[in-house]
Amino acid sequence: MNENWDLIGHEWAVTLLRRHLATDNLRHAYLFTGPQGIGRRTLALRLAQAAVCTQPVSPGQPCGQCRDCRQMAAAQHPDLSLVQAERLGGTLKVDQVRAVRRSLNLKPYQSRYRVVLFLRFEEAHPGAANALLKTLEEAPEYALLLLTASAAEALLPTIVSRCEVLRLHPVPRERIRQALRRRGADDAQADLLSSLAAGRPGRAFHLLAHPESLSFRREQMDQVLRLIPASRTERFQAAQALARQRESLRRSLLLWLSFWRDVMLQTGDPQLPLTNVDYQQPIATTAAALTFQQAAALVRRHEAALQALDQNANPRLLTEALLLDWPRLRLD
Repeated sequence: MNENWDLIGHEWAVTLLRRHLATDNLRHAYLFTGPQGIGRRTLALRLAQAAVCTQPVSPGQPCGQCRDCRQMAAAQHPDLSLVQAERLGGTLKVDQVRAVRRSLNLKPYQSRYRVVLFLRFEEAHPGAANALLKTLEEAPEYALLLLTASAAEALLPTIVSRCEVLRLHPVPRERIRQALRRRGADDAQADLLSSLAAGRPGRAFHLLAHPESLSFRREQMDQVLRLIPASRTERFQAAQALARQRESLRRSLLLWLSFWRDVMLQTGDPQLPLTNVDYQQPIATTAAALTFQQAAALVRRHEAALQALDQNANPRLLTEALLLDWPRLRLD
């Protein structure tokens, strides 16, 4: 393991955490924020790995080879509890946090710390958030509580104030491209995936390892191009088909959002880099027919639709309303 804990980017965060470990000044709670795929979970597990390593190479630098390191890296350490909603966009329940509180009454089995990793804590039920607040206030000295979230602003201020907050920033595209090449991607793959990743190494690696995700993306982007010039009847038919699978619909909405964000960027400054570089021409054509305000309104509408879907809105009605908001344009 290299000095940056084998992460792509986030050197400042690793340096800070290594300093905390080396000076025996580890906080009892950390919050890692940023978009999904940027490295929040990986960094949290690396910190846990460094905290329990029995043969550190240097202060704050885990060996990566001892039993504790290997178990923590695989998220299978007996002193690690991983807590998250059952599905992406689901709800982390109060009973899950209460179970953690009970487990913290027991001292660690084989290491110095009992580590709890709360993933996507913005999905926590209000009761779960309040239960965590009590846990943060009463955690024993051997507890290491790690949280990930999309943004600190998505959590209770009282929770954020009790954590050391590390806001992870997008990784430069070229850094991700180089990492993809080291993992076996050819130049064309590395160029496309580093663009689609939008600064998130984890997203790039997922796409490289799961070609079916790229196929799904292409299907959905092509559907956007079919629906922009489509009639109301055709859009209603598409909404009916899309609404049958809530999780698939969520993935579709995220991809549509990336398209309209690119359109918004093009209306503001055509020189800005796009996420969907392989759809540059239809994005430019769409942008030429809209104002920045119109494109920005479509972006906000898609963000609101995703939030409503996560709050159990009717998928068909939501999708129909969203598609009716799209402009009807000729793209040829």
